[in-house]
Amino acid sequence: MTNSTAPLLDIAALYKLFPLGHKPSLFARARGAAKPVPHLHAVDNVNFQIMRGETMGLVGESGCGKSTLVRLITRLLDPSDGRIRLNGEEIGHMPAKGFGSSPYRPRIQMVFQDATDSLNPRYTAFDAIADPIHRLKPLPKAKLKARVEELADLCGLPQALLSRFPHQLSGGQKARVGIARAIAVDPELLILDEPTAALDVSVQVVILQLLESLKQRLGMSYLFVSHDLNVVRLLCDRVMVMYLGKIVEIGPAEAVFRQPRHPYTQALLSAIPHFEPGVESTRVRLGGEPRSPVDPSPNVCRFYGRCPKGEAACETTMPQLRPMAPQHQAACHLAQPDPDLLREVA
Repeated sequence: MTNSTAPLLDIAALYKLFPLGHKPSLFARARGAAKPVPHLHAVDNVNFQIMRGETMGLVGESGCGKSTLVRLITRLLDPSDGRIRLNGEEIGHMPAKGFGSSPYRPRIQMVFQDATDSLNPRYTAFDAIADPIHRLKPLPKAKLKARVEELADLCGLPQALLSRFPHQLSGGQKARVGIARAIAVDPELLILDEPTAALDVSVQVVILQLLESLKQRLGMSYLFVSHDLNVVRLLCDRVMVMYLGKIVEIGPAEAVFRQPRHPYTQALLSAIPHFEPGVESTRVRLGGEPRSPVDPSPNVCRFYGRCPKGEAACETTMPQLRPMAPQHQAACHLAQPDPDLLREVA
């Protein structure tokens, strides 16, 4: 029996390191002339959970490791180390090459950033939606037709459009096909990778409302990856902020947006445009260059050198995530926890 209070997705001490260059030959190692191969730390000791029915937002600038983390969770990449548990069952040890044929594959699905590029131009809308059913949960022809029509109705896609090819559909219609395809095999976890990025603003609103409705009706959990912080604030229950392979802040969306604790989060949120009369915002501008993700020092804060608040301790001790407020954590030496939380701990 499923434990409704247990996390659906449990990520612990997850690493993905990419070697840069070739492994030294056996002859070179025997001579002692082999140099260690440098590694790019794309995901570095990441820990978080997603509960049933929850929408978790994942934000951070390009190159922070979001895409690699998503590929690890969807089992398109093998982790270097760490744990990936889905509903209490370890799936991280399964080779990525064989995961597509495992019984766990239908339980994690993805809506891609660009519906146009993610749809096969030779497939009709019907074929695109039916494809994952063929591969993962085969049905007789009559039941397959009924299932595809049911999915089209769920996603607000007129059945008359099922015979059309992608180039005959609008951006919003292609987005609905992509969503219908993703939910066709009844996933428990849906990864949303910038699902509205290529759409007009008016269409974005409709698609976001559809996603929220589907989550409630089908009982799914979402991992929502986006650069649009206003959308994250509206759609997500919790938010985690990633920087150079590490989670630097995580907490309830309202708390993170109202009182961000990490300087990087503060800089991200300061860039959100404000149009309300009387509301003033001070843009936090970051200087310097990002630190190299290749064999970074384990003793230096990844944000050191760009951080406007950096101190000597940041160059000698890597900050770890610690409580700032209820269910709110940040990895910063200078962030101050709420006094009430400190009294509770004491």
